[in-house]
Order: sequence, then structure tokens, then C-alpha cells
Amino acid sequence: MAGVLDGVNQRTQLVGKNRLELLLFTLGGRQRFGINVFKVREVIPCPPLTRHPNASPVVRGIANIRGQTVPVLDLGQALRMRPIENPRQHFVILTEFNRTVQGFLVTGVDRIVNMNWEEILPPPKGMERDGYMTAVTKVDNELVEIVDVEKVMAEVLGFKMEVSADVLETVDSSGEAKRRVLVADDSMVARNQVKRALEQVEVECVLVRDGREALDQLKAWTEQGSVFDQIDMVISDIEMPEMDGYTLTTEIRKDPALKDLPVMLHSSLSGVFNTNMVKKVGADYWLPKFKADEMASSVLGHIQGKTAGNIES
Repeated sequence: MAGVLDGVNQRTQLVGKNRLELLLFTLGGRQRFGINVFKVREVIPCPPLTRHPNASPVVRGIANIRGQTVPVLDLGQALRMRPIENPRQHFVILTEFNRTVQGFLVTGVDRIVNMNWEEILPPPKGMERDGYMTAVTKVDNELVEIVDVEKVMAEVLGFKMEVSADVLETVDSSGEAKRRVLVADDSMVARNQVKRALEQVEVECVLVRDGREALDQLKAWTEQGSVFDQIDMVISDIEMPEMDGYTLTTEIRKDPALKDLPVMLHSSLSGVFNTNMVKKVGADYWLPKFKADEMASSVLGHIQGKTAGNIES
């Protein structure tokens, strides 16, 4: 356990081609779950928790961690399992993603495993834990479920989905050409967040679950003619089963028929995001998740030929 607790911070700096590291943990039974180490700050014994009377039952309390107030969520309860009893006897995975810091209460932490994204597969139909898995893999010949923590956060804490009137006023509806983008993200919640935001500014979305599906779709379009007849840009998550966003971008840049297609990497990993890696693989923009106004204005800025002020390039 000490090795896991001490090593997480260093391992969050891992950036490689189509590789990831998973922190394995349990929620009261034998089944092991996983979370990408990129999202993890550290693992700590559960600190004292202060319960807020109006909070969701999933929020077991608020902890003061090094001077920062952090909500601690019962991940087992969030996944429709039994609440974790006696929190102080267990552990908190302190995470940073979607521009927020939060803790997830778990019963045990196993170890970190280094894997290739090709070994991470979409959940089989009929096996999804009420939609709370983004992917599955095998470790020691046992199934590991990778949790859609973005969905958990959206349900418990919520995200603003509406685009403001100020952004809506910037939509240029004078042209006849349809605005259309390809969105690749393994999280159903994240896909729908992007779709809802962009549809409000008259941008159509084609949704796929991972980089492999995105690349297959792009190549199918090139067989019909210019890809620019189909879409204006690609918006891709970074961490996805089978093919991550870095590798997808690299493959797009290698293909003569796709190489000029604008790519935005849209990542929940804002806390440890490596901008040098974004430039290395040839992405045009990156945008941390998730603010509806930023997404809408950034995409409009590109499509309408303006400077996308909230995107770093």
C-alpha cells in the first residue's frame, strides 16, 4: 500500500503513445474497478468528514485536505451499490478533473497497472453497470471495470448545460452551409454535454465512442469525397478505449486526405495536461472540460473564422 500511496503523484506525469496507467481499487467486494492515474492526485486514509445537511446522500462529507475543502463521494453508493460503512477505516482517492478537486471513498486500493489503450475495451452490451462504466479490461485474468467518474460527478454535483445569451448572439445564421463536427468521447455524459452545447449554436454533432471509431468514420467519409464536405473539425477526448486522442490525432496527421482537418482535444485532465504533447501530435487546440459557453464559443470561433479565445494552441 505504501508504494501505491507514494507513487501516484509521480506516475500522473506519464504521457505516452496510446498507453495509460490504471489505479485499481475495490468497493466492498472482490470486483476490482479502475481509474486513470492521470485523474489521481494521491490516495490517503479517509480524513474526518463534516456532513452538510443539504448535500446529496452520495456526498459523505467535506474534508479539509491541506487547507483545501474537498467533497468526498461514496463511489460505491454512486454506482447503486451499498454505502460504504465506517469511512474512517477506508481510503479516499483524491482526484482532479473537469477543473474540480474531489475525493472518492473506496474500501481498498490494490495497485497501479501499466497498459496499452488497445487492451481497454468498450463495455460489452448487457454488462454495463447501469451505464457507469466507460470501459473494461482484464488484469490477472479478471475483469476490471473502468468507472465513468464524469457521469458520477454530473449526477451528484451537476454542470451548467445552457449556453448564455451572449454566446448565442454571436451565431451567424446567414450562411446556408451546415456546421458539423465529429465528437469522440468514451463517456456518454461527456458526449451529450458537447452535443447539447453545440446544438444550441446550430452545430450538428456526429458522436462516436472512441478514437478507433472516429478514425474509421473519417476514412469512410474520405472514400465518398473530401472530408470537409462532411465535417468542419474533430473534437476528441484524450483517454478512450482502443485508441486515445493523442494517437487519433497522430493518425489524422499521417493521412494525406485528413492531415489538414482541425482537431480539438477536449480533456477532463486539465490539472496535469501536457500542452507540449498536444503540439507534438499536431492538435490545433485543446480545451479543458466542461463549460458550455467555452465549448460553444470556441467551436463557433473556428467555424466562423474568428479567434477561439478560450482555446490554447
